[in-house]
Amino acid sequence: MKHFLKVTDFSADEVEVIFQNAAEFKRQGRHTPSLLQRQSWGMLFYKNSTRTRVSFEVGLNELGAHAVILSSGGMQLSRGETVADTARVLSRYLSGLIIRCYDHSLVEEFAASGTIPVVNALTDLTHPCQLYADLFTLAERWTPGDGKADIESLKGRKVAFLGDTACNMANSWILSAAHFGMEISLAGPAEYAPGKPVRDLLKQADLPETFKFTTDAAEAVRGADVVYTDVWVSMGDEDEEATRIAQMQPYAVTAPLMAETAEGAYFMHCLPAHAGQEVSQEVLDSPASIIFDEAENRLHIQKAILAALAGEPR
Repeated sequence: MKHFLKVTDFSADEVEVIFQNAAEFKRQGRHTPSLLQRQSWGMLFYKNSTRTRVSFEVGLNELGAHAVILSSGGMQLSRGETVADTARVLSRYLSGLIIRCYDHSLVEEFAASGTIPVVNALTDLTHPCQLYADLFTLAERWTPGDGKADIESLKGRKVAFLGDTACNMANSWILSAAHFGMEISLAGPAEYAPGKPVRDLLKQADLPETFKFTTDAAEAVRGADVVYTDVWVSMGDEDEEATRIAQMQPYAVTAPLMAETAEGAYFMHCLPAHAGQEVSQEVLDSPASIIFDEAENRLHIQKAILAALAGEPR
């Protein structure tokens, strides 16, 4: 049985198949095969969500499955039942479980204790579903021929990540760059540089530490094929809001900064964006911005991930 907790849980060859299936799901639109017919998948959310919840619920429906919406506050977890016992019980009812939470160890414990596939729909450490959607979106644009997305097209491309470079999105990009042969340069305040958690992830996956970090935003984006940023204040960091905003202002993505990139470079953001903070409205509205394509592709890539997991032996 396979879980999807981090981007390296699928090999490059497996991701190639996932990309092909996502492209086919996208081509078919709403008329997709009922690959999960009569299955019920739980969606356990500890954090608020728009894109993640809607894309997964719609995707499950289009694949023929029923989404069972769960909240931690409405379950016996809130009254002290252990994760292990909850996972064992849910495994008797459900075909799979999608979890969006804070602590990454929670998804790991559910995966270790249950007997159904577990999907990480975001933790404070990683956001693998978003990364696959991002990579798929880029592969669509870099692969010759309509409706194709070749993972080989990612190799050698440079990604620049600006702002909080120790956040879950930065961690996921660092891991993805090493896993798929991309170059990544990150820029932000020294206090928010990539740390031990992402180095541990690289070590666990037996991947080299190839990322570069600088405090100079222009240096990071120079020659980049993609500029990526995320909110400066993630859920759970609200008490640091004033400090973070003050420290990260030099790393806002602006039109002059985008001018330092490679010709035809794209701007990406996992959304929601705070225009005027991590990115200017001008960049969000520019032809380089592909933020809504990547948001749409959450649906298609997640359907392909669910289909891959559902096909794994229990």
